[in-house]
Amino acid sequence: MTELSSPTKAKRPEFRNINALSDLPTYRLPAAGWVSILHRVSGAIMFILLPFIVWMFDTSISSEISFAKFSAAFSVGLGFVPGWFIKLVALALIWAYLHHFIAGVRHLYMDATHSVSKEFGKSSAVTTLVLGSVLTLALALKLFGAY
Repeated sequence: MTELSSPTKAKRPEFRNINALSDLPTYRLPAAGWVSILHRVSGAIMFILLPFIVWMFDTSISSEISFAKFSAAFSVGLGFVPGWFIKLVALALIWAYLHHFIAGVRHLYMDATHSVSKEFGKSSAVTTLVLGSVLTLALALKLFGAY
């Protein structure tokens, strides 16, 4: 009997394309994958909400009256848009900025130090997710008046 036809030979793994309907619901993405995807999402959110960012900046520094209007938009609302919704949009921007910044620093650090091991990738990804979430939660509490 040759080695190729040996019954004790381990079966080689089969690599195939992922089927979006059957494989994706059960696929577990690693933490580094989540950070990478969220880094792109946060960048897209900041780009899409750029007019809102410019409006907030312009309204807050134009005059005392416009600053009062800006402050009232967060408590009372603006036109048909309620104040809580404006706070949620601002919170989305806060999360997007914090996550994008922290993930960007992570990528720059990994590029500069050539830290490309699997262990460091996982630990730095978890640190990025936790740090971004905790800072966003702290600023959300401040935004919604908890302290």
